[in-house]
Amino acid sequence: MASTKINFTKTVTINELRKLIPAIGSELTVVVQSEPGCGKTSLLNMIREDYGDKYDYIYVDCPVKDMSDIGMTIPNHESRTLEYYVSSLFNLKDPRPKVILLDEFMKAPKLLQVIFTRLCLERMLGDVPLPEGSIVFATSNNASDGVGDSMLAHAGNRVCIVRMEKPSVNTWLEWASNQGISRVIRAGVAMYPRCLASYMDGQQEDNPYIFKPNMSSLSFVSPRSLAKSDAIIKNADKISENTLEVALSGTVGASFAKDLSVFISLEKSLIDVKDVIKKPDTIEVPKELSAQIMMMFQAVDTLETQDELTKFMVFVNRIPSSEVQSIFFTMMMRGKTSIKLARNNTQIREWATNNIDLF
Repeated sequence: MASTKINFTKTVTINELRKLIPAIGSELTVVVQSEPGCGKTSLLNMIREDYGDKYDYIYVDCPVKDMSDIGMTIPNHESRTLEYYVSSLFNLKDPRPKVILLDEFMKAPKLLQVIFTRLCLERMLGDVPLPEGSIVFATSNNASDGVGDSMLAHAGNRVCIVRMEKPSVNTWLEWASNQGISRVIRAGVAMYPRCLASYMDGQQEDNPYIFKPNMSSLSFVSPRSLAKSDAIIKNADKISENTLEVALSGTVGASFAKDLSVFISLEKSLIDVKDVIKKPDTIEVPKELSAQIMMMFQAVDTLETQDELTKFMVFVNRIPSSEVQSIFFTMMMRGKTSIKLARNNTQIREWATNNIDLF
């Protein structure tokens, strides 16, 4: 039967999928599609965070598996029959219901997709049922990405295929702050938000940062490659400037690597937040937008008390760009640690009231 392409007019966020998959996944398999590097695979860990020991969590890397990795029929000499033995990958010795992620499902060999179809439809591994209440979901790239993803039409009609949208800049920055991603990377994303655009948005032909199906480079900006580049930034003092830029180019692409190099150099000359707190109403405000943005992320990472935040807000209010001010406000209100300070701060509440038109 011919393979089909799926066209979508609407998308869902990763946080919406985090709720959808556990809600319906024991009865209907959700197949999540998005362009490369958007965080589909992280859904398994997100569900683990939400449900803990209630489930046993199984990751299946579909493109590298073959039939024997899933199960085999073994002779039972006593009964003179063949019995199906399931691979230890699925840990059926554990009686808990499973949450099984079939990662890159549409890149699996067609014969394996047929085997997985029964898993998706009936929660069966060959002839062996999964524990009651088990959840199965899958991920794959968009067919339009041109990276070899397809599904048999009869299989597609058995599942729920949804397209996950690329994280917005604010969503990614919130996640990155909570994960401790370098403020150099966060500032670069805030300064150049086009780096998280999607080729499917339209009018992105001249965007030098992102994945495009017709591109020749393997290195580009994605939520995944931004996170991977964190290891390079945090070890920048151990390598030469040339090595640093080459390594970044090989991770997030040449264009964004050059942008990040500017922020790396800038970080060394920034006014320290502690000095700002000492004299917030008189200390010089940097003229460069990039320096202002870097200082906002530095503050989000380092402010610890209400008094420090109140004093820093005096400095923030002196910055001429309300967009830069909004970066600080948004990150303070979305950070797992910083929100405890921000929600009880009079200056933050006053700023929000005066700038409600920005949101």
